[in-house]
Amino acid sequence: MKALTGVVAGAAVLAGIAMGGASTALAQQCVVGVSWSNFQEERWKTDEAAIKGKLTELGCQYVSADAQSSPAKQLSDVEALIARGATALIVLAQDAQAIRPAVEQARAAGVPVVGYDRLIEVPGVFYLTFDNKEVGRMQAREVQKTQPRGNYVFIKGSAQDPNADFLFSGQMEVLEASIKTGDIKVVGEQYTDGWLPANAQRNMEQILTATNNKVDAVVASNDGTAGGAIAALTAQGIAGIPVSGQDADHAALNRVARGLQTVSVWKDARELGRNAAEIAVRLAKGAKTSEVPGVGSFANGPNKVKLDAILLKPVPITRDNLNLVIEAGWVPKATVCQGVSGDKAPAACK
Repeated sequence: MKALTGVVAGAAVLAGIAMGGASTALAQQCVVGVSWSNFQEERWKTDEAAIKGKLTELGCQYVSADAQSSPAKQLSDVEALIARGATALIVLAQDAQAIRPAVEQARAAGVPVVGYDRLIEVPGVFYLTFDNKEVGRMQAREVQKTQPRGNYVFIKGSAQDPNADFLFSGQMEVLEASIKTGDIKVVGEQYTDGWLPANAQRNMEQILTATNNKVDAVVASNDGTAGGAIAALTAQGIAGIPVSGQDADHAALNRVARGLQTVSVWKDARELGRNAAEIAVRLAKGAKTSEVPGVGSFANGPNKVKLDAILLKPVPITRDNLNLVIEAGWVPKATVCQGVSGDKAPAACK
């Protein structure tokens, strides 16, 4: 992303926080509150474990709340976390606009906020995510590599989440030229309310009906929406066409191994969670957002608010490199390769 400068992407972007004999004192004063949008997606449990593990290592208390996909509940959750003594907040926003009053209240109270994985355009918030435009580019490249021409469908993320548009803009950077030449025809494009797989499936079903099943590829923005789209395709007997996703959900990686999904862009949530915990502790101890190691500047959001930020590097996972997630301990081989056998099995499953 053009506005991001000086960012060290990838593993170990942050230096460790030396605790030494200060562990007990920090534990007494450091409470990190985490406001989750929901636990609908498998990956958030992985993120949570990474955050909790790092906070425990740093001697800091973890408190949390699950908004259960409700923007209204998330507002009250943030207020409740502050009331419970949070000295820093990590917020996974359900609705980027709706969350603003609570985040502004936290900032006014002197409680630093890390916008986790999803953009929150409030001055002073630290933005930590993966490069979502690059995720979109990776999704589009892999689908186009497999299906360079034909009828394409875009199953986008939630309209209330800026990430949905970051992803789509990255996808279009790759595919726009082919759309203009007519090699690719867009026959369906829908946001997915709440990123919910059931909504993605419903949208895909409607597009299949409208096109009389004449769909050659689906650019889905995450593994949940990919799963919904694939369920709709399977019901019509046309599963196996190229479909993208992201998050490296276990079910999605199995779909990749089985040839039902083309790519899942891996954003190692363990890395994201550990970094979020480290940043939150630094900020809770009084560090400025501009003092976080590896920090860069991000101003590419809808409102062009300039934020201190770190964007980590994603990795596209296809049948050709499934071994990466297995060898990294992200997922057991048995899970990836369940139901996969024979000559057509990917190398990772042989």
